Amino acid sequence: MSSYVESLATTCFFAKVFGLIVEVRCSLLNKSTFYKFIIMNWKLKAKIQNLVSFLPDSLSYSIYYWIQRNVGSLKDSKLNPTSRLLAGIETVKRIEQVNRSPIGATFLEVGTGRRINTILAFWLLGAEKVVTVDLNPYLKEELVRADLDYIVKNKSEIESLFGNRIFNNRLDALLEFVESSYQIKSLLELLNIEYIAPGDASHLNLRDGSVDFHTSYTVLEHISPEIIKAILKEGQRILKQDGLFVHCIDYSDHFSHSDKSISSVNFLQFSDNYWDKIAGNRYMYMNRLRHDDFIDLFQNLNCKILMNEPDIDKNLIVQKLNFELDARFKSKSDEVISTVGSWIITHR
Repeated sequence: MSSYVESLATTCFFAKVFGLIVEVRCSLLNKSTFYKFIIMNWKLKAKIQNLVSFLPDSLSYSIYYWIQRNVGSLKDSKLNPTSRLLAGIETVKRIEQVNRSPIGATFLEVGTGRRINTILAFWLLGAEKVVTVDLNPYLKEELVRADLDYIVKNKSEIESLFGNRIFNNRLDALLEFVESSYQIKSLLELLNIEYIAPGDASHLNLRDGSVDFHTSYTVLEHISPEIIKAILKEGQRILKQDGLFVHCIDYSDHFSHSDKSISSVNFLQFSDNYWDKIAGNRYMYMNRLRHDDFIDLFQNLNCKILMNEPDIDKNLIVQKLNFELDARFKSKSDEVISTVGSWIITHR
């Protein structure tokens, strides 16, 4: 019965996709323009994501990964580990700005994703252990291997990226390991990474007070407010007495990353109900919380804020937006509306 349902779902999916393809190809002449249009047109991208999300889990994941690999951000031509290595470096820099050190520390990362570059940076900078948890088992061996191949071939670039910060010749140890035949399991063992997926960051099988730094990088904006609160409460349990929350949050409309025709706050014009229909799926859910909302989340849990570093888009003039803000956001200040990202560090 389950195979019949999956087959039926697949048939319906491809029928709908075929309808979209016909609709778009009628106005476009060549394949490259067609693919570019799909990626750059946010409404069409949203429709495809919604369609894929309705499929049974395993099939849905496979098809969405195929889309990312062939026309999206995971195309071979776009694979480069440096941006996420830099994310790890920037995380550690901010930890150091509040007079803490990554050396010998245990990190908890919320939201592994498909690759391990951010937490690889933690290890290169001296972390003792990293526990990384993801709701979905997205990690892909072929992408991890591609990233490591890039690091091997571009050692000088990686050394320049880290400066003189690499701990105890760990880059050389990594390169020596990668040049041999290896399994991903043994790689994670070398880096002392514990990968938990599927996993629930609000209910972790970790000891009380066993983690130094509770981190995420552009992940919390994809989680519902109620679950974020539960994740932070669990974080308070597993963090040491002097442990820190260290989170980088992207408040922008993620569709604007590829569709440059819309502003970074385009999604603030829609009601919650309408937005849920557009992007309430597993691949593009955005909670649309603003910076003041996140500050309230941490303060309501009695977390002492050590760093509040908003990224304000000074080119965004709220009064000149070509749409009206939804009622949910009208009472927000112009500065809050124009804040498109932030770093927040707090005590537990």
